[in-house]
Amino acid sequence: MSTGRFITVEGIEGVGKTTNLEFIHQQLLSRGLDVVRTREPGGTPLAESIRELLLAPRNEPVAEMAELLLMFAARAQHIEQCIRPALQRGAWVLCDRFTDATYAYQGGGRGLDQSRIAQLETLVQGGLRPDLTILLDLPARQGMARARARSMPDRFEAEAEVFFERVRDSYLQRAAAEPQRFAVIDAAPPLEQVQQAVGQALARLESIDAC
Repeated sequence: MSTGRFITVEGIEGVGKTTNLEFIHQQLLSRGLDVVRTREPGGTPLAESIRELLLAPRNEPVAEMAELLLMFAARAQHIEQCIRPALQRGAWVLCDRFTDATYAYQGGGRGLDQSRIAQLETLVQGGLRPDLTILLDLPARQGMARARARSMPDRFEAEAEVFFERVRDSYLQRAAAEPQRFAVIDAAPPLEQVQQAVGQALARLESIDAC
């Protein structure tokens, strides 16, 4: 049986994650791989219900710790029901955001203690970490302009620009701390150029037997 691999794609709103996730998905399928494409929060019926709770605009303020715990509740279900079973059977898992997003949004954006996030990460994930994380990077102002031009904002997208500047900074700090796992890609150039860089990032995993 081949060894499953876990790839995550990260970035603030407006960086082109959806388009590039589709590109990566097709690249992996073209290599004859069994690919599970999923997202966070979400990925299972229960986790998708939690996603709806997290993203829906509401009048009641959402406590920062409640938001963090909901993120990890959805993640626990996602890992148990989707991610681990796929990896164990040798599939490659392609996920739109994972725990790096929690460090960036709840840690960097909300200002929650990173050590608390780390404790929950260990509790929920054990040793599970992505093999490759592709970080699509844009200045916050540019990303939010793109995002707000395409649809009505959800609860996170409605945050102020300074929030997303902190999120971006947190992502870049994590990437600098783990260069062996992260591939930071400038999302500002034309799509063809961005996807060329994405393809080069995927080449990191080419030596792995995935047949």
